[in-house]
Amino acid sequence: MNDIVSKQRAFFYTHKTKAIQFRLAQLNKVETLLKSNEDLLYQAIYEDFKKSKFDTYVTELALLYQDIKEAKRNIHKWSRTKRVGTNMLNFPARSYIIPEPLGVCLVIGAWNYPYQLTLAPVIAAIAAGNTVIIKPSEMAPKTSALMANLINENFDSAFLKVVEGGVSETTTLLKSKFDKIFFTGSPQVGKIIYQAAAKNLTPVTLELGGKSPAIIAEDSNLKMTVKRLVWAKFLNAGQTCIAPDYVLVHKSIEKKTLELLKLEIEKESFSIENGNYTQIINERNLNRISNMFSSENVFVGGEINTLNRTIEPTVLQNIRFSDDIMKEEIFGPVLPVISYQNIEEVIQYVNSNPTPLACYVFTNNNQVKKKILNEISFGGGAVNDAIMHISNSNLPFGGVGNSGIGSYHGEAGFKSFSHYKSILEKSNLMELSLKYYPHSKRKLSWVQRFMGF
Repeated sequence: MNDIVSKQRAFFYTHKTKAIQFRLAQLNKVETLLKSNEDLLYQAIYEDFKKSKFDTYVTELALLYQDIKEAKRNIHKWSRTKRVGTNMLNFPARSYIIPEPLGVCLVIGAWNYPYQLTLAPVIAAIAAGNTVIIKPSEMAPKTSALMANLINENFDSAFLKVVEGGVSETTTLLKSKFDKIFFTGSPQVGKIIYQAAAKNLTPVTLELGGKSPAIIAEDSNLKMTVKRLVWAKFLNAGQTCIAPDYVLVHKSIEKKTLELLKLEIEKESFSIENGNYTQIINERNLNRISNMFSSENVFVGGEINTLNRTIEPTVLQNIRFSDDIMKEEIFGPVLPVISYQNIEEVIQYVNSNPTPLACYVFTNNNQVKKKILNEISFGGGAVNDAIMHISNSNLPFGGVGNSGIGSYHGEAGFKSFSHYKSILEKSNLMELSLKYYPHSKRKLSWVQRFMGF
């Protein structure tokens, strides 16, 4: 591990990665590699947890292609030295900011969207001019092995290298000094990453999770709301960090909402055979999710197939804030529905718990919308939709508090892997004597004027 890091650091200090043409060439290479091996990518992810070609393209590859396209289109602008104003106290001079790469980066990916969540930050790191060591999740072994094979056979390891393994390999990697660590995963593991990074004062981006609420107001377009919620919740069998974790619905429309949820789930016919559903990633997670709910609360679904590692799309009713299922992120195809009487109750509950990664509000009332958006803290979200904010690369994606640190996507990703070096460049034509000894009241007066006080 130390040898890989040392080789990447040596290569970084050749300054080759700083050249825009080098970065563009590597981005083109990644794009070509993905496109020419799509069939292998589809096969590997299907073997890991039965994800269909359609869902893999839409939720993973298409987003990566979008990231690459945007980076190539904007890399000159993002990398450009930016002129800024200079204050009178430094006259005559000019001031500017130089974006520069951080250096050797470690990207630790997640299993639930193994291509997108592993390679999207890598694309941003390449665009910013860094070298990268990639650690895919061992929980999706086929996709991890394929990414290792494709990248390690086609890139110089001094620039880009995949290291496979589990906790032991990750622990060893974290003992090395990196210039940036990017991690996607649970808050529990995020804390371990953060502690390891602190030993070397390494900057981190942590993309974590949390219980993301969906709030349905009584004036919402209920049919459209349910349609969008059902898609968002059961996409990838609920194994999505920004999936609606639970629904808070106004008491007056609770019954109607439950009925529509049942109808929409039946209409969608979720199954692996239909290509719109996946397995739970492993037996441990299957058991964890299964133990979160009991049959007495099941309104629809609830059937568990241990042989196929699947759980039917499930909606729970008569759930209370104090129930066990409300104490941790579900990360599976189970949707608790809780009714409320007033919006203050909703805001108080969400704010009294760890900050969620996402929040979704369904309403046509501007006052309700503004109140929720202004008074609840969360990473990002949507009004009258769910999950789709991740598809807009103009929106920085990231958490806050327990749901993460930092953000990426689009220019935010470039910034995440860059340092912005501030430069004051003075002229030698003249030098004001104000700062030099001996000091005087007159000099102080002029300094105060220049400083604007």
